[in-house]
Amino acid sequence: MKTILVVEDEPAIARVLTAYLQKAHFRVKLAADGRQALELFAKETPALVLLDVMLPHIDGWDVLCRIRETSSCPVIMLTARDAVEDRLNGLNAGADDYMPKPFVPEEVVARVQAVLRRPSQWTDGGRLRRYGRLCIDFMAQHVSLSGAQVALMPRDLALLLFLAEHPNRTFTREQLIEHVWGADYEGSDRAVDLSIKRIRQALAHWPETEGDIRTLRGMGYQLWIEK
Repeated sequence: MKTILVVEDEPAIARVLTAYLQKAHFRVKLAADGRQALELFAKETPALVLLDVMLPHIDGWDVLCRIRETSSCPVIMLTARDAVEDRLNGLNAGADDYMPKPFVPEEVVARVQAVLRRPSQWTDGGRLRRYGRLCIDFMAQHVSLSGAQVALMPRDLALLLFLAEHPNRTFTREQLIEHVWGADYEGSDRAVDLSIKRIRQALAHWPETEGDIRTLRGMGYQLWIEK
């Protein structure tokens, strides 16, 4: 039986989520604040975390960041804030899904089941990610292809690491500039195109059947991974 850690400070919502998840044959652990969430996460090693954003002591964003420091455990954010920017921030920070309140409990369970069905490429406690012959070590910031190190400029490496953290998700140039170059960057967004070109050259021998840096016309770039 898989364990779901529900981090929610509103008792009524926590009770409803618990009832529906248990009905779907999940084991549920409850945390009412950020500190307790991190303690239970370390103790229980859940299969998935349902994480509210507005929490006492440590908010949901900080909890997510601390989880991502050591683990690739799926996280679904729950929040009353439904702005597009908030959803993008949650997904870009490492969340696997995002559900605004109020929500239908049956949909939450369906989202949990869908996320848990996704294949995982994480190994070595969440430090490494392998895509066929491509191996990315996020802790060491090291990329290798067929066992040989891939030489990348620092900014190109940062861009590849960011895309690898969010496979099969598309990001605009503006989003990539914000997350990789930084909000204070004043240069042209053409820097993204040039960086992508260099990454593609560095990964020229990576079989397209395993993955690819793709351009979606009018939308942006993504690291496409064969599922």
